[in-house]
Amino acid sequence: MALLKRLARHELPLVSFTLNGETCSGRAGDTVLTAILTQSDRLRLSDFSGNPRAGFCQMGACQDCWVLTSDGGRIRACSTVLEPGMNLRTITEPRS
Repeated sequence: MALLKRLARHELPLVSFTLNGETCSGRAGDTVLTAILTQSDRLRLSDFSGNPRAGFCQMGACQDCWVLTSDGGRIRACSTVLEPGMNLRTITEPRS
């Protein structure tokens, strides 16, 4: 079940992206965080505890919303605008 429910901006064009191998869509102008949380109940699992995380500061100052790109890079989901064709992977396994 999605953590966030879209209340506005329904008229904006859909933006297709891939998340953990599944085709998803957000809306033009969404951040990656918004696009993910309108479709999932969490952004990722904590590196330390394995508990679900959904971002913390929402402004790019903390390290809580990192997601991985298809080339292995990391982006801050809260401050990165969703682009068509993004291939993203959330951190789903806690580090040992």
